[in-house]
Amino acid sequence: MSERTEITLSDGVRLHVDVSGPADAPVTVVLLHGWCLDRRTWQHQVAALGAMGRKAPRVIAYDTRGHGRSGATRRRSATLSQLGDDLAEVIRRFAPSGPVVLAGHSMGGMTIMEYAHRHPDDFATRVSGLCFVSTTAEGHTHTRYGLPPHVATVLRAGETLGAGLLARSGAWCPHRAVLPALRPALRWLLFGDDCTEESLRLTMRSVGRAPLRSIGGFRASIGAQQRLATLATLAERGDMPAAVLVGDRDRLTPTACADSIAEALPCAELEVLPGAGHMLPLERPERVSQALVTIVRRVARDAKRSRRRMVRGESTGTDCRKAA
Repeated sequence: MSERTEITLSDGVRLHVDVSGPADAPVTVVLLHGWCLDRRTWQHQVAALGAMGRKAPRVIAYDTRGHGRSGATRRRSATLSQLGDDLAEVIRRFAPSGPVVLAGHSMGGMTIMEYAHRHPDDFATRVSGLCFVSTTAEGHTHTRYGLPPHVATVLRAGETLGAGLLARSGAWCPHRAVLPALRPALRWLLFGDDCTEESLRLTMRSVGRAPLRSIGGFRASIGAQQRLATLATLAERGDMPAAVLVGDRDRLTPTACADSIAEALPCAELEVLPGAGHMLPLERPERVSQALVTIVRRVARDAKRSRRRMVRGESTGTDCRKAA
């Protein structure tokens, strides 16, 4: 059973946080949702992690600033850099010790990369596993919306202009009234061949709750981020279990995005899911959950071995190839 709580960040923004799993769990998992969505995107994975019984991890799922039940963000704070700092604060407060596994969907994955870039020492000492789902390290470099390149370029220009206007529209949500009309477009943009009514309804509710300032404000930062070099630095550790998942019908972060992440992070296992779109935690919940559970088990096993080696006074160094 989850516990709902709130924390106030250093700049006064309030975050809504769900905490589940045993307080003394050997591993903590932090789940980060995508742009205009909320923590409920991960509901199937939270259930799967909770079903691990005695080996269940502590699970932290929170609504990003300006999303879900969390407080509104200021326009100047609607950046991935700020989200990386927010993640650092969440980890400090909710997982002050022990290994941490980070899982990010879309903007959530980009937030993890920003945390690694801005807080490299904390990342190196705390993070023991990664799961990147439908995300990118290259901004909008590969985004074509499933359209011809010249059409996608025009659409992106219009989207960028519109985002700037929305960012100045404040923390209100008048678009809720027009969501039914947008339903077919969101279905096409976000999902692949199959989409349950429950998944689409949850996605629509999440988008409807996102203020205009959040919808528009984060767009520039998301489009501009370039963090392949950061991932390459993480690869030097050589001992971190990681997974990269993408749907081959993803129109926002297509397979080229996942390919570049996996190339920069060779220890990561890349999986392309046929017929799936951008909303993998909802479209392919079993596969995403399986990848995450596998990482958690591996991190828990490695942590146990590390403790035993420390007791014996042995080296704790591991090698990616041996651990595969």
